Amino acid sequence: MTEPIVVVGAALLSGGRLLAARRSAPPELAGRWELPGGKVEPGETPEQALVRELREELGVEAEPAERVPGEWPVRSDLVLQVWTAHLVSGEPGPLEDHDELRWLTPDEVWDVDWLDQDVQAVMETVRLAWGREGTEAR
Repeated sequence: MTEPIVVVGAALLSGGRLLAARRSAPPELAGRWELPGGKVEPGETPEQALVRELREELGVEAEPAERVPGEWPVRSDLVLQVWTAHLVSGEPGPLEDHDELRWLTPDEVWDVDWLDQDVQAVMETVRLAWGREGTEAR
């Protein structure tokens, strides 16, 4: 059995808020929200992939900080790993595969319809970043 491909997600934090990105593609995911990121390419570390993906998808420079505990299946050949990250420069914009971005406070984090595979990752991120149970306000 081959190892699954790692998809990195960024729990991009700024000013006590978490960035959520609404998918515009593919059609079966359009309209749902995710932590931005993408597949780790051959020869890249997950942290390098995170930096590259945020540059491509959002037009920002970011610095990975801490791995969020756990990993979550996206499908049989993909697994999601999440890192907290901080903006270094730029203002995020939906450049690729997204049509809207929202900065969410801890009280707003469940106001969006997260992709199924991102729900557990967001719960862990909320616990790690804000010291709150991720199921609050759900």
